[in-house]
Amino acid sequence: MNLPFAESYKIKMVEPIRRSTREEREQWIKDAKYNLFNLRSDQVYIDLLTDSGTGAMSDRQWSEMMLGDESYAGASSYFKMKNAISKILGFEHFLPTHQGRAAENVLFSVLVKPGDFVPGNSHFDTTKGHIEFRKAKAMDCTIDEAFDTEIYHPFKGNIDLNKLENVLKTVPSEKISFIIVTVTCNSSGGQPVSMQNLREVRQMADKYGKMVVYDSARFAENAYFIKMREEGYADKSIKEIVKEMFSYADAMTMSSKKDAIVNMGGFIAMRDEELWRQASVFNIMFEGYVTYGGMSGRDMNALAQGLDEGTEFDYLETRIKQIEYLGSRLEEFGIPFQRPVGGHAIFVDAKRILPNLPKEQYVAQTLGVELYVEAGIRGVEIGTILADRDPVTRENRYPILEFLRLAIPRRVYTNNHMDVVAVALKNVFDRRNKITSGFNIVREAPIMRHFTVEMERV
Repeated sequence: MNLPFAESYKIKMVEPIRRSTREEREQWIKDAKYNLFNLRSDQVYIDLLTDSGTGAMSDRQWSEMMLGDESYAGASSYFKMKNAISKILGFEHFLPTHQGRAAENVLFSVLVKPGDFVPGNSHFDTTKGHIEFRKAKAMDCTIDEAFDTEIYHPFKGNIDLNKLENVLKTVPSEKISFIIVTVTCNSSGGQPVSMQNLREVRQMADKYGKMVVYDSARFAENAYFIKMREEGYADKSIKEIVKEMFSYADAMTMSSKKDAIVNMGGFIAMRDEELWRQASVFNIMFEGYVTYGGMSGRDMNALAQGLDEGTEFDYLETRIKQIEYLGSRLEEFGIPFQRPVGGHAIFVDAKRILPNLPKEQYVAQTLGVELYVEAGIRGVEIGTILADRDPVTRENRYPILEFLRLAIPRRVYTNNHMDVVAVALKNVFDRRNKITSGFNIVREAPIMRHFTVEMERV
């Protein structure tokens, strides 16, 4: 008999969590203006708001933190991080930042101008926010299969090359800042991009003389899917696949709070020294000196170690099998979600669960509030609220998909917790016909409103 699968780690420290009552949760979410971000962490039983910075570091990462060099300039921790980025990702130049959106802010300050266009695959919320804040436009060139949650496609994060070339042909060349590829593509359901697609995007970029930038928060999970799903990569190591992936990019931004498994940190890496020089000016203005950039030495050490651990197959297999386990439980209950399972989360198809709820009442947000009230589980809306308003007309943008994202922190919860999530969602699913109204927005920020929006029940 074959042995069953087990995690590639053992538990060394635990943190207690508390179950609350339904009455408490109803009051708490009301006090939070029906915004799940506004809840206190001790009001949440299982927190699937994000996998960003919420993972459990290893004993080796904690050991590295004790060795951190906190010198203002030229710290040994900087060079440890530099060596890890060069060895694993293949970039010679880098700038540390305090997190991924800071990396975008610095790099886009150099590359994005008013009136520009940035084509890519379903830009992440902060990516689109930084583009639109600069009076530029994000152009979504994701393949059509990504917008049908019921069909199977191994790489729903792929860029549609015809859509991309149409942008490159019709928009004046000087107005194209660069091509951005998000690996894995969060907004389409944590879906991977194939190596073939990365290669073909590189070829098209060369044809039109454009830079390619990777949003690399979950690059290691992308590499895992290439190994498992793409012909010719089954016998390659994750690190070999990663090296090839980044060989097709000119630059990258990284939220290290994901696949480097740290609580805070990020960086920009690039091949061109002149781009590094230009970006370093903004890094010093916004983040800190070029050898710390908003990070402590101890965090740089943990990040360097995390890059190494996060690109090992055993870790990634354990990580993604837990997502697959939750997906299999939801499948048992007939709950619709983006298929195949992505790398970091389950993206529940809120439109198919609540088809009679008007889109103006924020379908995925309604489902998220219902799940919280049901069992104290916090997810996040990836739908109309996150899509924000059109920067010109100020009308709501209604995306094709309305997702409730259940993002699983790394090395934090057991499959017993996944069972609780699945049953809680089933309970909501069973009473879906009784959910007949959603929410109105009472107050919102002019951009990236989903973090601070205030709502009321219809």
